[in-house]
Amino acid sequence: MASEHWKKAPDAHDFPAAQEFLSLVITPKSAKSLAKALQGADTEVRKAKDLLRASGLPLLRPDNAHVAEDLDKVKKGELLSPVLLVRGDLRRGWPLTVADGYHRICASYSLDENADIPCRVVELET
Repeated sequence: MASEHWKKAPDAHDFPAAQEFLSLVITPKSAKSLAKALQGADTEVRKAKDLLRASGLPLLRPDNAHVAEDLDKVKKGELLSPVLLVRGDLRRGWPLTVADGYHRICASYSLDENADIPCRVVELET
């Protein structure tokens, strides 16, 4: 079974993608601020299974086109980009938000649910 390997830093195009997604769930101004914060955040490592549980998102199957594309990258030995996250708040019932990298999380989980995934996590301004 192939195992994934990760880049040390997210790809440059991941930050605008995160901002675009976040602008659907918060104001565009706040989305821009969070995307900028993600650029400066430290990279930390979390388990694939914990990221899915905290986000409340369903696991996408390996035959999903985007998950399959990431699995193909893994098979070829290509490096995956760390995922970008906005921390949830258990007290308020807010789940972890995957701003960029949902398909990479699912691909990694399908290889090993205990896989370590590098990620950048920022706090939502309240």
